[in-house]
Amino acid sequence: MRAECRRASTLLHPDWRHVLSFDREGRLYTFYDDGVLYKRALNGSLHWRRREDGGPRERGTLTRRQAHEVYADVARWAELAAGRLDAECARRITTEILPWTPERLLAEKERFEEIYRPIAILPPDQYLAIVVQATEGCTWNKCSFCSFYQGRPFRAKSAAELREHALAVRAFLGKQLLLRKGVFLADGNALALSRTRLLPMLAALREVFPGREMYSFVDLYSGERHDPADWRELAGLGLRRVYIGMETGLDELLAFLNKPGSAAQLGEFVGELKAAGVAVGLIVMVGVGGRRYARRHAEATIDALAAMPLDAGDLVYLSPFIEDPLSRYAQDRADAGISPMSREEIEEETRRLALAVRAMGVRAARYDIREFIY
Repeated sequence: MRAECRRASTLLHPDWRHVLSFDREGRLYTFYDDGVLYKRALNGSLHWRRREDGGPRERGTLTRRQAHEVYADVARWAELAAGRLDAECARRITTEILPWTPERLLAEKERFEEIYRPIAILPPDQYLAIVVQATEGCTWNKCSFCSFYQGRPFRAKSAAELREHALAVRAFLGKQLLLRKGVFLADGNALALSRTRLLPMLAALREVFPGREMYSFVDLYSGERHDPADWRELAGLGLRRVYIGMETGLDELLAFLNKPGSAAQLGEFVGELKAAGVAVGLIVMVGVGGRRYARRHAEATIDALAAMPLDAGDLVYLSPFIEDPLSRYAQDRADAGISPMSREEIEEETRRLALAVRAMGVRAARYDIREFIY
């Protein structure tokens, strides 16, 4: 039995087949159990993933009863560790970890739902961000492929509401703040708000979370369009990177997806952001548009990216397209007689695009939306 009692977390290593990690509140964060990795979401739900014999990664969510059983196993490991480790680590386990019974961990669902609406998605490098919901929903919410914000009308909090929400988030996370990095302004397009609404919001967040950099989604076609001076002002308040659903550099495919804008407009917008000192994360959907659009989608996307003033501080996320069978996109694709790309074809295209992006001196990373857990 080994332990690592770190400043921001506690790790237990009972043997080579088991590893448990906890935040400094004592709540379970991850549990590796002989080939299966469990990850606890902030609402107390427990998610698993595994890969066997080189096959595709499997994943799922446990029922409440199943989660209770795993949490009980975690408690047993912690009790065993408390009796075998040095006094300092044993004291931390006893005072921080053991009070979190399975029932108490599952009860975090109620606390979470008092503070948050469902958090639909984040960029992968923001999975450890402090999420504050400055807005709820998405200003456009009409892209045919997207179901993240269905049934959720767009609403923006006032600066006072946001401050109260941020204080509640801070209290809920507690010492888990030691694990978390910047602040992410959710939901879908918080930066679409006007300058006069955004400035007091960012000021409130700087007060509640001093010294933290800020990040958010943005688009170029809905909400309030900021001029370069606005972006410079927001950068001065701590805005470091914005994430944009580029999807494709092919205008014809954008229209098919019911997404306004064009590759040229996106390039101009990225130039404005970069000139203001704001980095970008561009999200490309690999496989969207199926076989009919595959070649032109890839070529136009690489051309559009190459025309942008991107550098090593930016990110291009390549997201294997996951079709929602109930989406408008699925119906439109079927009506148009478009064949979807296979999983193998999408994976190969993802590898090719990653090589092309990295050849530009820009970071490329995979973005599998099925991996998101907050």
